[in-house]
Amino acid sequence: MLNQDNIVAIATAHGFSGVGVVRVSGKSLLSFALTITHKSKINPRVATYSEFFDSNHEVIDSGLILYFPSPKSFTGEDVLEIQGHGSPVSLHMVLKRCLELGCRIAEPGEFSRRAYLNNKIDLIQAESIIDLIHAESEMAVKSALKSLSGTFSNYINKVNEQLINLRMFVEATLDFPEEDIEFIVEAKIKNKLEILQTEIKHLLANTKQGVLLNNGANIVIVGRPNVGKSSLLNALANEEIAIVTDIAGTTRDIIKEKIVINGVVFNLIDTAGIRNTDDVVEKIGIERALHAISNAEMCLVLLDDSIGITPEDDDVLAKIPQELPLIYIHNKIDITGVRAKVEKKDKQTRVYLSAKTHMGVQLLRNEILKLIGFDSACKDVFIARTRHLESMNKAVHHIDTSFTNWHNLEILAEELRYAHSNLTDITGEFTADDLLGEIFSKFCIGK
Repeated sequence: MLNQDNIVAIATAHGFSGVGVVRVSGKSLLSFALTITHKSKINPRVATYSEFFDSNHEVIDSGLILYFPSPKSFTGEDVLEIQGHGSPVSLHMVLKRCLELGCRIAEPGEFSRRAYLNNKIDLIQAESIIDLIHAESEMAVKSALKSLSGTFSNYINKVNEQLINLRMFVEATLDFPEEDIEFIVEAKIKNKLEILQTEIKHLLANTKQGVLLNNGANIVIVGRPNVGKSSLLNALANEEIAIVTDIAGTTRDIIKEKIVINGVVFNLIDTAGIRNTDDVVEKIGIERALHAISNAEMCLVLLDDSIGITPEDDDVLAKIPQELPLIYIHNKIDITGVRAKVEKKDKQTRVYLSAKTHMGVQLLRNEILKLIGFDSACKDVFIARTRHLESMNKAVHHIDTSFTNWHNLEILAEELRYAHSNLTDITGEFTADDLLGEIFSKFCIGK
């Protein structure tokens, strides 16, 4: 339910800066603006220079004030943006004056929530605001902007429109049970379901790309001691992060680093060498390595190509879940003289490289993107979230079931209804209040 209070918050990040913004949203804010500026007139959507005054008519700051009357504003309500100096003290003095004039402090994400509840944006667009703020690569920024502009929502709405048309026809046909099969055949329902099935699976693939861009993926580097795991971490990160020595067991804890490959952020995890040891500290590091493997989306198995595969390597491989995607990396080709290359055989990918000289490291980067399922050539990637993917998977399941049972009118109608419900959950057309609370609670104050 929409709260009608006037709300206020500092919309810029905490700290010192040249400019700071205090945002207000609510009702009858023109008189509010005239009071705080002592002006007789402020034109809508025009930046107006003014001094800002406290209750004693003393100047507390100066800058620009912008007034956006309802409904042509971000939230759909009257909105004020008071742009003063970026000192935390002066910003809080302006904030205090707004509270004296009847505002309350906005809850996290309340501005975006009001925009959503006033039908200025849908739920996907609201979520993309915070995704844009937290984006860690240029591609993530561009993809978040696409979602904010409505690209993802438009795809969902296009599929939903087809679903609605199918549902209307199928449910109307339920009134004619003796002729239902003939009606369905004549209307080419099966063909329409097949087209819908293709489109929603294409949308599912794009959603997976968007979730990967948003969340990144955990990649764990594993291997026996002294095969070059820390050198590989440094090579992929283009930075000396991990200590590299010839002493086995140097890495005793996991080391995490974010890397960006073609705009996709990955969480790279270097682990302790896995082996049998009596060293208590090293044992703890190995336990943490095994835990990291259990939470990974991909595994890089490092082998010393100058020695070949050893029983210790077999012990490492035995500890990796069979379903986990992995790349075998044959390191130290600077010693063996083997050229940098990629070999694919029996569904296994092997990359020959030198972590020390970086020869072949770019080949590995390319294979990581391929194995994780990211298509860097795709120009229409939008940002997406795990909850979107979960709903999309459910919708695809119900469409598949619809296609299998196209001749059974009652099952067909029910499965199409479920698919439609799953898709409307994504855009927020029908969304429970508790889910909205969870989503917007993760937003910044002032957004």
